[in-house]
Amino acid sequence: MMAKHFGALPYQMIREMIEGGFIGPYPPILFDQSLSQVQPASFDLTLSEEIYRVRSVFLPRPTESIRKAMQIVCPEKHSFDSPLDVDATYLVRLSEMVALPQEVYGYANAKSSSGRNDIHARMLADGITRFDSIGEKGYRGSLWALVTPRSFRVKLNPGDSLIQMRFFNRDTRFDGDDELEIAYQKHKLLFTPEGEFIDYSRLQMRDHDGTLILTLNLDFDVVGFRCEKSQEVLDFSKRAFYKPEDFFQPIPRQKNGSVILRRGDFYIFTTKEFFRVPSELAAEVVPVDIRAGDYRVHYAGYFDPGWGLGFDGSLNGAPAVLEIRPFEDNLVIRDGQPICKIKFERMAEIPEMVYGQTGSHYLHQRGPRLSKHFKT
Repeated sequence: MMAKHFGALPYQMIREMIEGGFIGPYPPILFDQSLSQVQPASFDLTLSEEIYRVRSVFLPRPTESIRKAMQIVCPEKHSFDSPLDVDATYLVRLSEMVALPQEVYGYANAKSSSGRNDIHARMLADGITRFDSIGEKGYRGSLWALVTPRSFRVKLNPGDSLIQMRFFNRDTRFDGDDELEIAYQKHKLLFTPEGEFIDYSRLQMRDHDGTLILTLNLDFDVVGFRCEKSQEVLDFSKRAFYKPEDFFQPIPRQKNGSVILRRGDFYIFTTKEFFRVPSELAAEVVPVDIRAGDYRVHYAGYFDPGWGLGFDGSLNGAPAVLEIRPFEDNLVIRDGQPICKIKFERMAEIPEMVYGQTGSHYLHQRGPRLSKHFKT
């Protein structure tokens, strides 16, 4: 596999890695299934049948395998027949193993359906002392996931996908405003909810680090959803099955345009800006400065090429749905407040398949929206 350019690897190059044995299902009989897990610029990692309940979150030391390191957290075998408990942590071996080309490395993100259900899912790799990383070029080894339901119990099954992997041969993230402005004007990256393009000169807030700042939208009849911890069980295999009110409370619009967040609760909101990710770029949500507030935004922070474009490029963007967990009590957030940032990076090649081409539950999302497991 030879890259024509540098950046994030697209759909067709990920397929080449699978066909060349660089990404291998275990057992190999699942090869055809692996090809179906390829997205425009990412690969869906799946749960194997091997799962343990563990006492603590952990990382391996350099050169240490996960199977060896897990002994320090007293693993107890768990059955997928039983739901995963709230605030309990589980270690699951992933079905895939990797032996990457010498110049390729990777990072992982939780998938949208994990984030919107407040499932904290992080990838572990043999000998890698960081979560969600195989930042070592040419990595060879097994992959695992640490899974912690934060708000309600979750019923998972082997083959479910909570995490997606992205592959790179060079860091091509925008690191300055020059690159950003050129791409912004060329591809028309931000729109108002009414579909009006926001010219770059009209952007009022910038951090001058190659990112776009997005703001909070509290201008709906229902501005978002709040979830308290409960013992309800969500079966991850069911689609459009659950009533939102069984798990979440709708948050009505307030006259003063603000919402008070309670520490320990989980929230779903959306951005005021609609944004697009052209086919030659990918994007990731990154936090705003911690000095803007002590909260975690967007557990599932990756957007494939083609996001907000539609099949024929006619869509004027789509908002980002945000998962927010505050770490301080009585935190007030307001309509139009900066809430997150978008970081763009270049693709090594334009993907042969872009976002939404094979269908997506979130393609036409408008306003705060729960995961595909809920009725709309």
